Amino acid sequence: MANWVAGKEIPASSLEVIEEELGKFSTLEKSSSEYNTTRKYLEWLTGLPWGLYGKENLDIINAEKILDEDHYGLKDVKERILEFVSVGTLKGNIQGKILCFVGPPGVGKTSIGKSIARALNREFFRFSVGGMTEVAEFKGHRRTYVGAMPGKLIQCLKGLKTSNPVILIDEIDKMGTSHYGDPASALLEVLDPEQNGAFLDHYLDVPYDLSKVLFLCTANLKETIPGPLIDRMEVIKVAGYITDEKIHIANDYLIPTARDESGLKKAQVKIDQSAVKHLIQDYCREAGVRNLQKHVEKIFRKVAYKVVTGEKKVVTVTDKNLEEFVGKPVFNSDRYYDKTPVGVVTGLAWTSMGGATLYIESGLAKSAGKPGLHRTGQMGSVMKESTEISFTVAKNFLEQLDSGNRFFETSAIHMHLPEGATPKDGPSAGVGMVTSLLSLATGKPVKPNLAMTGEVTLTGKVLPIGGVKEKTIGARRSGIKHMCLPLPNKRDFEELPLNLKKGLTVTYCEDYMDVYKAAFPEK
Repeated sequence: MANWVAGKEIPASSLEVIEEELGKFSTLEKSSSEYNTTRKYLEWLTGLPWGLYGKENLDIINAEKILDEDHYGLKDVKERILEFVSVGTLKGNIQGKILCFVGPPGVGKTSIGKSIARALNREFFRFSVGGMTEVAEFKGHRRTYVGAMPGKLIQCLKGLKTSNPVILIDEIDKMGTSHYGDPASALLEVLDPEQNGAFLDHYLDVPYDLSKVLFLCTANLKETIPGPLIDRMEVIKVAGYITDEKIHIANDYLIPTARDESGLKKAQVKIDQSAVKHLIQDYCREAGVRNLQKHVEKIFRKVAYKVVTGEKKVVTVTDKNLEEFVGKPVFNSDRYYDKTPVGVVTGLAWTSMGGATLYIESGLAKSAGKPGLHRTGQMGSVMKESTEISFTVAKNFLEQLDSGNRFFETSAIHMHLPEGATPKDGPSAGVGMVTSLLSLATGKPVKPNLAMTGEVTLTGKVLPIGGVKEKTIGARRSGIKHMCLPLPNKRDFEELPLNLKKGLTVTYCEDYMDVYKAAFPEK
């Protein structure tokens, strides 16, 4: 054991503990109750890679090449990673920053971590903290307990034999708490560059330097990560893939991989581009590509069966026979109307599948009693408040347009959001609700192929919203040509890829009058 520490740069305080334990161990009999406990402790202390660091590759061209090989699209994410590597190139090492990738399932957050490790030529270790409720998983058990052992971080360093790996902490937004402690609070020390230079594991009870470790975290929702923890990390949003990107991923990665794994030869199966597009649009609308991968694998399994049974020697999959391989389409068209009738407006909603259109319908409730607004469609509390604000804004705006129009004072109005089984909430449907009410009051239909999103205040100001990329994806999927966005979201839209913005006209709205002019243009 004394030889194990030779050549390692061990801090004086830790070396003193090791020498003290070695001296104590040399006096113990094998039959002693402390013999195995002390031996195990010394094996951990001397087996750690004190001061041993793997050689990093800080070549920015190589990093860019590896990121492009492993992932298609995600331009903004790659740029941020390359900026991070560039700073490391100038400083000579990469440390001091904790990156957290936030995005829906299947968009490649974990595989991005593997790519970063490969680009930097560092060892890679991943562990998931989803559902974890014990602090000891991170910080180890005290040696007084039977079967005590160090936490995951120390275990990983001993196994990798280097003090500068890339450690990916997966599902950081799903940690729990219990009477065994709060793991999220224990992570504060680990993920703080100012503190992790002297990380104290309960089992080792000597400080260990984690400052050279590159920590990466992944999460599906930023909102469920505790505030103090998110404050220590730099959040990079991974929004997902648009249809064009998914087609490239399917052709370049998923189809060749699935074909090889199924044992089929290239000459035995051909998947037409029409089938790939149909599969993405009508079966796999999720932001990620995990479900698309499952469907591609299912197609190849069906093809393999046909080839093995001798039913066919060569199989061609097109949009016409796709149902034969993957069943009926899961999704129908988002679009209910080719031309929206009076009282109907197309809104835009954020969903985990990358955004969708949301219709807002208003009509007269003739059998209802007194004038007012009745609402249905499983709206949440925020959206219910939004309908009340929208109703007030619509009444005031109609007064300005046509002071003689008493429609709202004399009519019982019913507002509905279709797909009543789906819960809906949030304030961003405000401008759409006002427009729907005004369309009903004036008898004018809204401009065709127009969709809108934005929160509205009582004075008619249009406030910014989130999920611009996802909502734009939803608009493109539904064939929308014109979008109304809040003016403060102009920067968000301009940062989107060109292929996503292509063919879309955008009106930026500061107050509701801008929305009205776009929705009801003068002939």
